[in-house]
Amino acid sequence: MPTKRIYLRDTARRRFEARVDRTLADPPRVVLGRTCFYPSGGGQPHDTGELRADGRTWRVVDVSGRETVEHEVTGAPLPDEGTTVEGVVDADRRQGHERHHTAQHLLSAVLLSVFDAETTGNQVYADRARIDCAYPRFDDADLARIEERLNTLVDADLPVRWYERDRAAAERDLDPTRTRIGLLPDAVTEVRIVEVGDPDDPFDRTACAGTHVASTGAVGTVTVTGRETKGPETERVRFRVD
Repeated sequence: MPTKRIYLRDTARRRFEARVDRTLADPPRVVLGRTCFYPSGGGQPHDTGELRADGRTWRVVDVSGRETVEHEVTGAPLPDEGTTVEGVVDADRRQGHERHHTAQHLLSAVLLSVFDAETTGNQVYADRARIDCAYPRFDDADLARIEERLNTLVDADLPVRWYERDRAAAERDLDPTRTRIGLLPDAVTEVRIVEVGDPDDPFDRTACAGTHVASTGAVGTVTVTGRETKGPETERVRFRVD
């Protein structure tokens, strides 16, 4: 059975209850009927936290899976199948991911609109992030311009929304360059769209299954920390939020 992913609609939720559907060994993992824990994917690392039941605690150290989400835990024995557990997501780690991931969306949109540079890859962490884009080379003036633009968007406190849509309709109606739906596997028939800004004319609109803050004001101050060339037509920009 696919795991119900609570975080897709309620990214602010940090606690939940769920039934243990099954357990796995080597390494010890717990499969739940639903979860708030984000599994690694899309450039965003997995959540960590705890599962609790009957006075016992299991530490969640890794989360993985597309349809079925597996929670790797420490502690033995594992909870019995059918047990109701409370899940608690590490709030600080998740918040760091959400802030940096939202900033990455802003950066991708700025690079596309100002430099016509499409994003080709990204990686966010709780305390830093980077993005790769199709561009020959940025100079110091470019980086200063990018940083200024990002913080203007943060100060504007733009709303951030997400919703699900049929892939065929999304591909028909939305700009494929901005949404990057073509990067998704062909098997994905329902896409989650994240928008930043005015619903009628969003600053950014991207297919994304990650977690985000509810408005750009929650991102914090963005500092562009450097750049490096990753190929003849690829630049990497590094940044952090404070």
